[in-house]
Amino acid sequence: MKNSLLDHDRLSVINVGVEAFTRSVRDTGGQALHVDWQPPGDGDPDLAWALAQLAGDADDADCIGARIDRANAIAVERIIAAQPVLADVALHARDVWPDMARTLLHAGAPIAWERMCGPMQGSMIGALLYEGWAETPQAAETMLARGDIRFAQCHDFGAVGPMSGIISPSMPVFVVRNAAHGNVAYSNLSEGIGRVLRFGANGPDVIARLRFLETVLAPTIRAAVRAAGGIDLKAIQAQALLMGDEVHSRNAAATLQFVAAIAVPLADAGCAPRAARESLAFIAANSQFFLNLSMASSKAIMDAAHGIDGCSVVTAIARNGVTTAIRVSGLGGTWFEASSDTPVGLFFPGFSQAEANADLGDSAICETAGFGGFSLAASPALVQLVGGTVTEAIAYSREMYEITVARNSTLSLPNLDFAGAPCGIDIRKVVDTGIRPAVTTGIAHKSPGIGQIGAGIVRTPMSCFAQAVRALAKNQC
Repeated sequence: MKNSLLDHDRLSVINVGVEAFTRSVRDTGGQALHVDWQPPGDGDPDLAWALAQLAGDADDADCIGARIDRANAIAVERIIAAQPVLADVALHARDVWPDMARTLLHAGAPIAWERMCGPMQGSMIGALLYEGWAETPQAAETMLARGDIRFAQCHDFGAVGPMSGIISPSMPVFVVRNAAHGNVAYSNLSEGIGRVLRFGANGPDVIARLRFLETVLAPTIRAAVRAAGGIDLKAIQAQALLMGDEVHSRNAAATLQFVAAIAVPLADAGCAPRAARESLAFIAANSQFFLNLSMASSKAIMDAAHGIDGCSVVTAIARNGVTTAIRVSGLGGTWFEASSDTPVGLFFPGFSQAEANADLGDSAICETAGFGGFSLAASPALVQLVGGTVTEAIAYSREMYEITVARNSTLSLPNLDFAGAPCGIDIRKVVDTGIRPAVTTGIAHKSPGIGQIGAGIVRTPMSCFAQAVRALAKNQC
């Protein structure tokens, strides 16, 4: 006698947990739907308990979670209200920080010379040559290894730098003021593409380009910015989202807008014609020029949301090529760090994943402000970084809504029916959902001097958020 279930009905299974369990069902002709689920707290009971202590309760306005929700609402209000403006260009970093002396600022969390990745060590050597503190790369390396030079984090100076993020005393820096809150942020100037210091190159050509930034480009932009009375960076970023940028890995539209913003003021500023022409040509030839400005703008936005008691919003993500670290508004200056993942994406001809350095740079500050991977839906041009379809790019932004507090109505994403960009990464939601923030990023060769070898996507390590949740629970409970 035939079994009616086997003859007339097709076995259908919903699988929760290990995806491999679906194979036996499918192999015998059944249907299996896998639910991508994991236990709360990343499967760690202690972490799950810490997370539970931080949860909100609609019926208890005085519970810890409700207090955190109110703090987060303040943070999001400050993020949305922020008005970052390029107010000036300091011709030398030491003009901003007079006590800088022989200090080199770098991207990411604190790290000793011997632990630095190849690109960061190469950048450090180049900075010593540029400053005249050493005459040869070998002499520079000896000084660095011996401890003659002080290292500090860009973020601790209110600054951000792409890739290795090196800022030395003689380098010019953008000065970005948040007109809504009064705080100030800084970034170095873009060197363009090719062999550049931020990727670890340090030859004579690299030093010559840094001299051009110091002596020609910075004074020219400074004159234009002062003539214009400041440049509204948030307006440029918002418009760029409507023009196909996500304002991290793609800044083509933002850079063109910046050229338009300074062109007439530059003509009125009385700069030498040759300097003006060389500066405009340099910016126009580098579609990523606006990245450093986007970073400083994002830093000015997020610093305004930092230091709110009980707030679980991430205000910085930073990578030094070895570790990735986050800072949380309600947890002060503590870095919560873990080993960096290596970005996966599209490589330039002749290069492969095996040559890629681990995640590097302060530029993930853009994601904390809602740009980059959080606004990837706005940038179909970057679909190759995520697998090749616009649908996949849009999916990243949709996913980021799951781990953020609100939507930023001032930053519209056209491909999501002009919905606001995800706003305010909540460490509780990251740990609860298991969704890690997505970051669009350049990929550096692991050896110094070779430079960028591709671009792609990377996820911020879950351990950073787990540590932060535990710390917030200890702080609030």
